Amino acid sequence: MTTRERPEGHDGQSRGRAAAPRVRLVDVAREAGLSKTTVSAALNGTGRLSPAVREKAVETARRMGYRPNATARQLRAGRARLIGYVVGEFAGEPWTYLDSPYFAQLTGATAAAALRHGYALVMLPAGTLQREWADLPLEAVIVADPVEGDPLVEDLLAARIPVFSDASVADRPGAHWVDVDTGAAVRESLDHLREGGAGRPALVLPDSTTRFHREVLAAYRDWCARHGADDLVTLVGEPGNGPAVRAVEQALKTEPRPDGLFVVAEASPPLLMDAARRLGLAVPGDVRVVCVSEDESAAHADPPVSTLSLRPADVAEEGIALLVSALEGGGSTPAGVLLTARLQVRASSGHQS
Repeated sequence: MTTRERPEGHDGQSRGRAAAPRVRLVDVAREAGLSKTTVSAALNGTGRLSPAVREKAVETARRMGYRPNATARQLRAGRARLIGYVVGEFAGEPWTYLDSPYFAQLTGATAAAALRHGYALVMLPAGTLQREWADLPLEAVIVADPVEGDPLVEDLLAARIPVFSDASVADRPGAHWVDVDTGAAVRESLDHLREGGAGRPALVLPDSTTRFHREVLAAYRDWCARHGADDLVTLVGEPGNGPAVRAVEQALKTEPRPDGLFVVAEASPPLLMDAARRLGLAVPGDVRVVCVSEDESAAHADPPVSTLSLRPADVAEEGIALLVSALEGGGSTPAGVLLTARLQVRASSGHQS
């Protein structure tokens, strides 16, 4: 092909330029005036090197844009260091969980904790099919909040891929879990409302079959039975602020009206306060409120809203520590870890601790 015939871009320069060659370890060694073995030890944090030599090797590699060959490392180690991650609760709209303050924090903290241990997350959609992950070199899969009877858990365990989830997988070979003590959290929240004068609290709950939501409902009904309170449950059919706010309004229109509100469905706390005001109700004068929420706006609502935190960052840290222990051995790994939820008392529930 002549120069005249060569394809050109809009700037008159040749298209399809070859990519710059990858910087090799030997290139870094030559530039730094060190041996290849010394540079390798410096970058891996091994060997008996002076701080000056180690710093020179690291700085030269950084300046030249050197990156280790991850594929070669994986082949030598026989491991890909990839972890699947899926939120089981949102199969109908698989990526909307990032709109949830809880799952956004859980996902971010899980990815950060995994990376610190040298693992990377592979995001999988809820309701994922075996053909979508079967060829991926996954060392384990984290299944956050699986729905009851989720076939993904069964398929992964059948494929001998370790599963990390909530306590719904307890006693399953190849499975580990981190969870919060749901029963204790519900009792603490309802007892707190009752101590503030709310003896007839209503529950606003997602219409979900996850273990957490099933246990919330069971604990609420047990609490009502023990205290002689009416069972006032309003279910929310889909995620999002709109459905949750409408459910709160429906719960507050019940006659006789509840004097307390335990909102487990995720919603913006200021919007929930607005809903009570639209109905002519004062918080906490007419109704005392506790929300299960990680939304930072709760502290800035009018009034500030009491929240029950499920501690997603701690769940992530404990989960990754458990996962790494199980995958890399070196000690006895517990089957599961149970955490305590954290109640942050603010003005909406009538008194502050």
